[in-house]
Amino acid sequence: MAVSSLPRKPVDVLDRPERHVEPPTPLERLWRWVRAPLHLPDRCQRWRLRAALPTIHRHGERLATLDELSLNDHILSLRRRLLAHGLTTRLIRETFATVREVAWRELGMAHHDVQLIGGLALLEGCIAEMPTGEGKTLTATLPAATAALAGVPVHIITVNDYLASRDAESMGPVYDRLGLRVGAIVHEMEPMHRRSAYSADITYCTNKELVFDYLRDGRELKQDRTPLLAHAARLKGALDDQRLLLKGLHFAIVDEADSVMLDEARTPLVLSGQDTTDPVDIALIDEVLELAGKFQEDEHFVREKNQLHLTEKGKKALAEQAEQRLEAHGQKNGWLGRARREWLLHQALVARHQFQRDRHYLVRDGQVQIIDEHSGRVLADRRWERGLQQMIERLEGCEPSDPNRTLARLTYQRFFRRYQHLAGMTGTAREVKSELWRTYRVRVVSIPPHKPSQRVDLGVTTFKADDGHRWHYVARRARELIASGRPVLIATVSLADSEVLSSVLAQLGLDHSVLNARQDEEEADVIAAAGQCEAITVATSMAGRGTDIALEPAAREAGGLHIIIAGLHDASRIDRQIAGRCARQGDPGSVEWVLFDQSTLLNEIQGWQRHLGPLHKRLKLAQNQRERRHARERARLLEADWREADQLGFSGRSE
Repeated sequence: MAVSSLPRKPVDVLDRPERHVEPPTPLERLWRWVRAPLHLPDRCQRWRLRAALPTIHRHGERLATLDELSLNDHILSLRRRLLAHGLTTRLIRETFATVREVAWRELGMAHHDVQLIGGLALLEGCIAEMPTGEGKTLTATLPAATAALAGVPVHIITVNDYLASRDAESMGPVYDRLGLRVGAIVHEMEPMHRRSAYSADITYCTNKELVFDYLRDGRELKQDRTPLLAHAARLKGALDDQRLLLKGLHFAIVDEADSVMLDEARTPLVLSGQDTTDPVDIALIDEVLELAGKFQEDEHFVREKNQLHLTEKGKKALAEQAEQRLEAHGQKNGWLGRARREWLLHQALVARHQFQRDRHYLVRDGQVQIIDEHSGRVLADRRWERGLQQMIERLEGCEPSDPNRTLARLTYQRFFRRYQHLAGMTGTAREVKSELWRTYRVRVVSIPPHKPSQRVDLGVTTFKADDGHRWHYVARRARELIASGRPVLIATVSLADSEVLSSVLAQLGLDHSVLNARQDEEEADVIAAAGQCEAITVATSMAGRGTDIALEPAAREAGGLHIIIAGLHDASRIDRQIAGRCARQGDPGSVEWVLFDQSTLLNEIQGWQRHLGPLHKRLKLAQNQRERRHARERARLLEADWREADQLGFSGRSE
């Protein structure tokens, strides 16, 4: 039974409230570095948040005695008081109790104490670190509904369309009973439907769709970005507000916050359009790729920390080749200018030696599609810039796409800081809590699990070389485990690894499912079956976030889900997320590691360190080095973003 919506003043899309972000002064930057590790201990913060639980439970006991009509009357009364008085401590606790009671009646799920604590942390603008499987989707309903009932539009931001639409649908009955309207943004949605979804009280969306829609609005507003100028432009007929999508950046709850706010923040979001004025020079691309194929590593170019650099010998060879081509073909622009030809050759070397098919991209339907290195999913609407996309397309025999022209650009770091209230949830944040504070000014609060973990760590098995023996070992381990009735999840680093292992399992006659970027549309069905007795699931890091593996009763009795992590990922947080797929909510489960000489990872450390100590320790050191390098890249991007903001300060925004 839904409560009729209470009339209230709508938010004008031209008001567009958001926080104005200024580059920090040197003194402020120093203070953030000093302040970052000086937060209250997690235990002190949890004690403070836990103090609200007795009051919430007292309200809950009273609400449990109400019949349906009386509960509806209470919701209407609560909403009037929230609109009149705002988010006071007393009203927040009463609202949490109300949302908890509604969730119990509509979904049969009442929030646990740890979820109540997590919801309070989100409402305070923190990152709530909750172990995998603790019900973050249900937790988000507490702060989202509380803010929405007080008249504050809420964006709940997640990592893919499936999760956005699933969460909006599954939590919809709770919001509907509270008199709130919920919307969901998915890829390829028409502008009219997007506008309707953003006008809802609570909107579920992905980070990329949200930022691109924000940039599109910026293109519509042009120089009329402030509310006063926008209203004046509408009065003059120079601005059609019906074309705008968002109504401001009020309150954001970012799911999988470390992935969205850090891992994906190394690359700025670029809104682009096809540049038909500068057609692709196919002949030049082919010539540069041919030349790059003749260059030898350690002779013409070197690889340092996964970055390629031309040697002096390589630069000299390039100059000689350029001179020959200019003599043969005349003054061809592509070969004129030392800086331009070195840049072109560098892009060609990156295309040949840096990016690997079925690891960094796949070829599907005659198109090169980028694979997200953190989630393992295809980024169907993303392309590399500055000719790299066209070079890889030529290497793969695909029709080169038209070059892009940048229309607008924005980093996640600057975008999320524009929200008036920013919060997030994740299972892995403690390793990066200092960076989250320095970048976004948000604190991390670790929330304990509802039930003690029963996960068993079976240690590490190492192989000196990637000669295929490890895949046969993994397959034999899977066969042993399913013989006892246990389901097995095998996590591989790349799409190519998952397909190699799949072929080995098939040779042994073992039925299994594969989840990678090629089968991303089948993700929900594969994960739903992964907890069945004797099920074998091979997956990339796609299996690490957002979806729950439910165990069959017989599988739980047999010992629960067993996870084999076959290789370290770029960040230890990804490995910890995958390990968290088993032993959730007090279930039994176990995890083991099968590692080998990962050259792409070991390139992060110096030559003499690559042979010092056990392999698994060297790999862990290399993983830590890569995490630090990624953190430095994010810091450099943020500094470049601030410099760009200063240079374009006369216009107010760089995007």
